[in-house]
Amino acid sequence: QVQLVESGGGLVQAGGPLRLSCAAPVPAFSRYAMGWFRQAPGKEREFVAGITRRSITAYGDSVEGRFTISRDNAKNTVYLQMNSLKPEDTAIYYCVAGTALFTTAPNWDYWGQGTQVSVSS
Repeated sequence: QVQLVESGGGLVQAGGPLRLSCAAPVPAFSRYAMGWFRQAPGKEREFVAGITRRSITAYGDSVEGRFTISRDNAKNTVYLQMNSLKPEDTAIYYCVAGTALFTTAPNWDYWGQGTQVSVSS
């Protein structure tokens, strides 16, 4: 079982930055692909970003060029740097872990509890 603990959510003005962190205190952290999904009220969960064991990255179309995912295997942590935030980025952001990078939610094995990100206009 992999427990994922997100942090860094909050309220930010449009155009501002925010960085999310996800800690996964497991010995084999470096073997997992990691990622972020988000879900806004009344909408389906949306792929935001993912990073493979070898740090190959992928992004959802709506965040490409504004968000950056990275990982620090020494700290068992994955980060999501979010820049140029928009009100439509408002959602609960979930950290995920799995055997490979997928853009579809059901393919990920482990999910965090989520952290709220709110962007004011």
